[in-house]
Amino acid sequence: MLTTFSAVFSVADPLVHVPIYLAMTRAYSAQRRRQTAIVASAAMFVTMIIFAAAGKHILHFFGLSIGAFRIAGGLLLFLMAVDMLRAQPSRQRTTPEEQAEQDGSTEIAIFPLAFPMLSGPGAIANAMMLTAGATNAADSAGIYVGILLASIATAIVLLVAARAERRLGHTGLSVLERVMGLLLAAIAAQFVVDGISDVLPALAGRVRGS
Repeated sequence: MLTTFSAVFSVADPLVHVPIYLAMTRAYSAQRRRQTAIVASAAMFVTMIIFAAAGKHILHFFGLSIGAFRIAGGLLLFLMAVDMLRAQPSRQRTTPEEQAEQDGSTEIAIFPLAFPMLSGPGAIANAMMLTAGATNAADSAGIYVGILLASIATAIVLLVAARAERRLGHTGLSVLERVMGLLLAAIAAQFVVDGISDVLPALAGRVRGS
């Protein structure tokens, strides 16, 4: 549960979206701004739960091994972590075209806040990797609870965004983003290591068979 929470919250990284959220909701009333934060976090939770629950079935349908998916997902998460450490917008979340499209959007809670910013490809891959490695109902329940806690934490960050910006300032938010980037890089490395451990026995068996 704690691993899921830290991984999902780091990938969603609501702190990096605080300036964007504040800028896009500048013309909103306080009530509408709160509603936007809650709807975006709820949509993030629903998206993550759907892909977490269907992760094993998706892997089975495409004939993918858990190890291969862990390696690919770990590399994707690592690229996002590098962007976070450098305090740069991640192209694994949004493209320039998507950012241009969102400028004229009147309702931002679902797009682009919930998707693809908070629950983008990296977060979806993360949820699928975690559930793919679950061995029993308790593991799955812990993952779902971790996603719920991460979504609640994301909502809290967005709800107090204005106060956090005044107290921490741009420098404080940048420091927090880099700390989360370092944590995400370690999680990504662990995913790759676990994936290689899963793949190596199968490769060794094929070598012996040939």
